[in-house]
Amino acid sequence: MKFGPDNASHEERCSEGHSSASTIATIKAALSADQNIDSSAIEIRMLGPVILLEGYITNAADREKAISLAGMIVGHENVQDRMLSRFPTQ
Repeated sequence: MKFGPDNASHEERCSEGHSSASTIATIKAALSADQNIDSSAIEIRMLGPVILLEGYITNAADREKAISLAGMIVGHENVQDRMLSRFPTQ
């Protein structure tokens, strides 16, 4: 899955006219489309060019997948992980 040209930074893509809302919507859609991740408790916010992933995850793989998907859209240097682990008790 690729979003935008590989040689453009997120700041350059933002200057092309898309809003924070469209960036957030794109990330939410990518997370929702991936059937291998439970993204129902993940909140996405934007602070300047940085995407904040907040909320809860139920396993470590979900954390890595969410960070990876968001990084493909805005660049890995623009993703900040603030998700908390909520692992089910046995």
